[in-house]
Amino acid sequence: YAEFLHCKGRKFVDFDEVRQEIEAETDRITGSNKGISPIPINLRVYSPHVLNLTLIDLPGMTKVAVGDQPPDIEHQIRDMIMQFITRESCLILAVTPANTDLANSDALKVAKEVDPQ
Repeated sequence: YAEFLHCKGRKFVDFDEVRQEIEAETDRITGSNKGISPIPINLRVYSPHVLNLTLIDLPGMTKVAVGDQPPDIEHQIRDMIMQFITRESCLILAVTPANTDLANSDALKVAKEVDPQ
Protein backbone atom coordinates (compact mmCIF):
# COMPACT_ATOMS: atom_id res chain seq x y z
CA TYR A 1 0.00 0.00 0.00
CA ALA A 2 0.99 3.66 -0.20
CA GLU A 3 0.46 6.77 1.90
CA PHE A 4 0.84 10.44 1.09
CA LEU A 5 2.02 12.89 3.73
CA HIS A 6 -0.74 15.31 2.70
CA CYS A 7 -3.44 12.59 3.14
CA LYS A 8 -2.73 11.57 6.72
CA GLY A 9 -4.25 8.24 7.68
CA ARG A 10 -5.44 7.31 4.19
CA LYS A 11 -4.01 4.14 2.66
CA PHE A 12 -3.97 3.76 -1.10
CA VAL A 13 -4.05 0.16 -2.32
CA ASP A 14 -4.86 0.89 -5.96
CA PHE A 15 -1.86 2.40 -7.71
CA ASP A 16 -4.11 4.00 -10.34
CA GLU A 17 -5.46 6.05 -7.43
CA VAL A 18 -1.88 6.86 -6.40
CA ARG A 19 -1.20 8.21 -9.90
CA GLN A 20 -4.42 10.23 -9.83
CA GLU A 21 -3.54 11.68 -6.41
CA ILE A 22 -0.06 12.67 -7.63
CA GLU A 23 -1.65 14.48 -10.58
CA ALA A 24 -4.26 16.16 -8.37
CA GLU A 25 -1.70 17.29 -5.77
CA THR A 26 0.59 18.58 -8.52
CA ASP A 27 -2.28 20.70 -9.85
CA ARG A 28 -3.09 21.92 -6.31
CA ILE A 29 0.53 23.00 -5.77
CA THR A 30 1.39 24.37 -9.22
CA GLY A 31 -1.95 25.21 -10.77
CA SER A 32 -3.10 23.84 -14.09
CA ASN A 33 -0.57 25.83 -16.14
CA LYS A 34 2.08 23.09 -16.20
CA GLY A 35 4.14 25.07 -13.69
CA ILE A 36 6.78 23.62 -11.39
CA SER A 37 7.36 23.85 -7.67
CA PRO A 38 10.21 22.87 -5.35
CA ILE A 39 7.58 21.65 -2.85
CA PRO A 40 7.82 17.84 -2.82
CA ILE A 41 4.91 15.43 -2.89
CA ASN A 42 5.81 12.87 -0.24
CA LEU A 43 4.70 9.32 -1.02
CA ARG A 44 5.66 6.33 1.07
CA VAL A 45 5.29 2.84 -0.41
CA TYR A 46 5.03 -0.11 1.98
CA SER A 47 5.90 -3.57 0.70
CA PRO A 48 8.27 -6.39 1.54
CA HIS A 49 9.39 -6.16 -2.10
CA VAL A 50 10.67 -2.55 -2.22
CA LEU A 51 13.93 -1.06 -1.04
CA ASN A 52 14.12 1.55 1.69
CA LEU A 53 15.23 4.59 -0.28
CA THR A 54 14.25 8.13 -1.11
CA LEU A 55 13.45 8.79 -4.75
CA ILE A 56 13.08 12.35 -5.99
CA ASP A 57 11.33 12.58 -9.35
CA LEU A 58 12.38 15.90 -10.85
CA PRO A 59 10.71 17.59 -13.82
CA GLY A 60 12.03 16.85 -17.27
CA MET A 61 14.31 19.39 -18.87
CA THR A 62 12.49 21.63 -21.29
CA LYS A 63 13.53 24.27 -23.80
CA VAL A 64 10.29 26.09 -24.60
CA ALA A 65 7.55 27.34 -22.28
CA VAL A 66 4.09 25.96 -23.07
CA GLY A 67 0.70 27.31 -22.06
CA ASP A 68 0.95 29.68 -19.12
CA GLN A 69 4.44 28.59 -18.10
CA PRO A 70 6.83 31.44 -17.34
CA PRO A 71 9.27 32.32 -20.15
CA ASP A 72 12.23 31.32 -17.95
CA ILE A 73 10.89 27.81 -17.25
CA GLU A 74 14.08 26.25 -18.68
CA HIS A 75 16.21 28.08 -16.09
CA GLN A 76 13.77 27.38 -13.25
CA ILE A 77 13.89 23.65 -13.98
CA ARG A 78 17.67 23.60 -14.33
CA ASP A 79 18.08 25.47 -11.02
CA MET A 80 15.74 23.02 -9.28
CA ILE A 81 17.56 20.01 -10.73
CA MET A 82 20.93 21.41 -9.66
CA GLN A 83 19.63 21.94 -6.09
CA PHE A 84 19.07 18.21 -5.77
CA ILE A 85 21.78 16.55 -7.86
CA THR A 86 24.67 18.51 -6.34
CA ARG A 87 24.06 16.89 -2.94
CA GLU A 88 26.93 14.64 -1.88
CA SER A 89 24.68 11.65 -1.14
CA CYS A 90 22.76 11.90 -4.43
CA LEU A 91 22.79 9.10 -6.98
CA ILE A 92 21.82 10.57 -10.35
CA LEU A 93 19.61 8.56 -12.70
CA ALA A 94 19.64 10.53 -15.96
CA VAL A 95 16.74 9.35 -18.11
CA THR A 96 16.90 9.74 -21.89
CA PRO A 97 14.33 8.43 -24.39
CA ALA A 98 15.52 5.35 -26.27
CA ASN A 99 14.91 7.04 -29.63
CA THR A 100 17.24 9.95 -28.77
CA ASP A 101 20.94 10.06 -29.60
CA LEU A 102 22.82 10.03 -26.28
CA ALA A 103 25.11 12.75 -27.65
CA ASN A 104 22.07 15.07 -27.55
CA SER A 105 20.92 14.18 -24.02
CA ASP A 106 20.50 17.24 -21.79
CA ALA A 107 20.10 14.94 -18.77
CA LEU A 108 23.48 13.29 -19.38
CA LYS A 109 25.12 16.66 -19.99
CA VAL A 110 23.94 18.03 -16.64
CA ALA A 111 24.83 14.78 -14.84
CA LYS A 112 28.37 14.95 -16.25
CA GLU A 113 28.71 18.58 -15.14
CA VAL A 114 27.99 17.51 -11.57
CA ASP A 115 29.77 14.13 -11.65
CA PRO A 116 32.31 13.91 -14.49
CA GLN A 117 33.10 10.27 -13.70
